[in-house]
Amino acid sequence: MDYSEFLARKSRRVSESGITVHPRDLHPFLHPWQRDVVAWALRVGRAAMWEDTGLGKTVQQVEWAKQIGGRSLIIAPLAVCQQTIREGRKVGADIRYVRHGDDITDDGLWITNFEMVPHFDPSLLRSVVLDEASILKNSDGKTRAMLIRHFADVPYRLACTATPAPNDPEELTNQAEFLGHMTRTHMLAAYFVHDQDGWRLKGHARRPMLQWMSTWAVAIRKPSDVGGDDTGYDLPGLDVVPEVVPYDVVPEGQLFATDLGGVGGRAKVRRETLDARVQRAVDLVAAEPDEPWLLWCGLNDEADELARRIPGAVNVHGSLTPDEKADHLLGFADGTIRTLITKPSLASFGLNWQHCARMAFVGLSDSYEAYYQAIRRCYRYGQTRVVRAHIITSDLESQIAANVARKEREATHLSAELVREMQQARNGQAA
Repeated sequence: MDYSEFLARKSRRVSESGITVHPRDLHPFLHPWQRDVVAWALRVGRAAMWEDTGLGKTVQQVEWAKQIGGRSLIIAPLAVCQQTIREGRKVGADIRYVRHGDDITDDGLWITNFEMVPHFDPSLLRSVVLDEASILKNSDGKTRAMLIRHFADVPYRLACTATPAPNDPEELTNQAEFLGHMTRTHMLAAYFVHDQDGWRLKGHARRPMLQWMSTWAVAIRKPSDVGGDDTGYDLPGLDVVPEVVPYDVVPEGQLFATDLGGVGGRAKVRRETLDARVQRAVDLVAAEPDEPWLLWCGLNDEADELARRIPGAVNVHGSLTPDEKADHLLGFADGTIRTLITKPSLASFGLNWQHCARMAFVGLSDSYEAYYQAIRRCYRYGQTRVVRAHIITSDLESQIAANVARKEREATHLSAELVREMQQARNGQAA
C-alpha cells in the first residue's frame, strides 16, 4: 500500500453517522448559515465546529444537542455554564446545571464544568458537547486522556472551539481522537513528521489532511466562509496601544540593559518594574472612570496591587472557590463590577464581554493563544465600539511583544489557509 492509498483508506473511515434534520426545521433564532452548519453537524454525528469568537457557537451547539434528543451533557468552563444556560433560552432550550451524574433525572439538556466530568456515567448519555474544546490542548495529559477515554462510547459528540492552526498537532490530533475519527498516534504517523523542532506537518500531507478533516470539521472566520451574509459581522476595530515603562537597572555583566537574560532575568525585570506597570494601569482606569475595564495580569503581586489601588476593582484569583469565580465573572458581564482583574488562565476562554471596550495587559507572556483569547473576550462579533488594548511592558521586554505580534501574523495566515482549504475540500466532495 502506498502513501496515497493509506490516506484514502483513512478518509473513508469518516462516514456520516448522525441524524438528518432539514435546516428549515431548526430554531428560527439561528441565522440561515448557522442552521446549515447545525444540520451538517447533526448529519455527521461526531463533528467539530471551529468558529471564530462571536459567531454563535453556543446557540448552535445547544440546538444540535436539542435535536439529537435523549440525555445530552454539555461540558464547559464553570464561568461559562450559566452563560450557556442563558444563551440556550434563545433557542427554546431548558438547560440545567448539575455537579453529579446522579442529578440527571430524565432526558434533556444538562451542563456541567470540566472538573465534574468523572462523576458522570457516559453510558447514560446520548450525546456530549465539549465547549471550548481547546482544553484538549491546554489541559495536562491526564485530563486530556480522561476526557477522550471517558466519552469514547457516547454515540454523538460535538467539539466546539475557535479556528485552530492547521499545523498544530496538539489541537488537531486531540479533537480527532475525542470525536473517534483517528487516534493521535495514527494521525501523527499519517500527516506529521518529528524532528529537532518537534512535530510539524509534512508538506505533501497538508491537502489530504484538510480534505479528510473537512468530512468531520467546519472552519469559519465569518459567515461568508460558509455562504452566509456578513452583514452585522464587521468588527469596529482593535487599537493595540504599547505602554512602555522605563527599566533603569543595568543587569550584572552588562554595560547597558540590553536583554532579559533568560527566564530568571525576565522574572527579575517583571518584579522590578511591577510598581510602574501597575501605576500605569491605575492611571488608565482613572482617566476613563465610566468605562468597564478588564485588567490581565501574570503575577499575583500585580493583581493584588491593582486591587489595592483601584477602588471597587474585583480580583478573580486562583484561591477563590469555583462558585466565587463564576459569580464575579458574571458580575462583570452584567455590569455590577466595573473593573475586573484576573489572569488569562482563569478567564480567557468562552466568556462574552462585548460590553467592555477597554483592557490592559499588565505585562505579557510569550503565549499568543493566551493573548488572542484574552483580546477576544471583548473584541468579538457583537462589539459595537473600537476595542482599545493597552500592552504595558518595560522597554526591555519589547522582544516579547514583538514575538507575540509575529505569532499573531502567522496565526492569521494559517487560519485563513485552513478555511480556504476546507472550503475547497467541501466543494470537491459536493461536486
